[in-house]
Amino acid sequence: MSNLEKKNIIVTGASGGIGNAIVKKLNEVGANILASGTRVEKLEELKKNFTGIKILKFDISQINKIEEFIDNASNELGGRLDGIVNNAGITQDNLAIRMSLDEWQKVININLTSTFLMNKFAIKKMLKNKSGKIINITSVVGHTGNLGQANYTASKAGIVAMSKSLAIEYAKKNININCISPGFIKTAMTDKIDDKFKEVIISKIPSARLGEPDDIANAVLFLSSEESNYINGETLHVNGGMYMS
Repeated sequence: MSNLEKKNIIVTGASGGIGNAIVKKLNEVGANILASGTRVEKLEELKKNFTGIKILKFDISQINKIEEFIDNASNELGGRLDGIVNNAGITQDNLAIRMSLDEWQKVININLTSTFLMNKFAIKKMLKNKSGKIINITSVVGHTGNLGQANYTASKAGIVAMSKSLAIEYAKKNININCISPGFIKTAMTDKIDDKFKEVIISKIPSARLGEPDDIANAVLFLSSEESNYINGETLHVNGGMYMS
């Protein structure tokens, strides 16, 4: 098992199902974790359930405060930043001809622009260490497209291209920047999907089932570890074979 003892890692979107699993997995291997999200009660649960977890409420839509957030989170972790998992994001679905400019811009700004800024300011911290791991969570639909999600798919595809560019820029500085692209994972969000539509989705997955949050957390663990030191600018697809690049 990978050992991340004393590694300082920020996890955004930690109050959701996948975020919870990521925090739990990294905590198991000794990482010092700053868990961030918007739902304070969920963050408090994490702090209660896992020893040593630090929490900090933050809404990544607050673009002008992201640098301050990275500073505060790093200080909470003792001043050094070894890794960040950018897991926070939103959806606001609509058919293209009905999608308002506000619906487009809100999803692009939160999912893509905020993720870029999280990367930018995390990189500044990691340059001082001469090392670091950045993991950006994308989505299978950023590669395949999806009905009613032009804004969301564009934002997730943009994260992939952005991550490749940043990886090229900072590989020589020993900073690894990669993506994880989840397929359909069992979370509160997928629990709301109509059973008939869920059957249609599962019929398109060779593994014939939805993924588990731990499937994503295991991928995060690998890309956070030294075992992945020669992997940079890549996207790890975790989707049961639904999409193969």
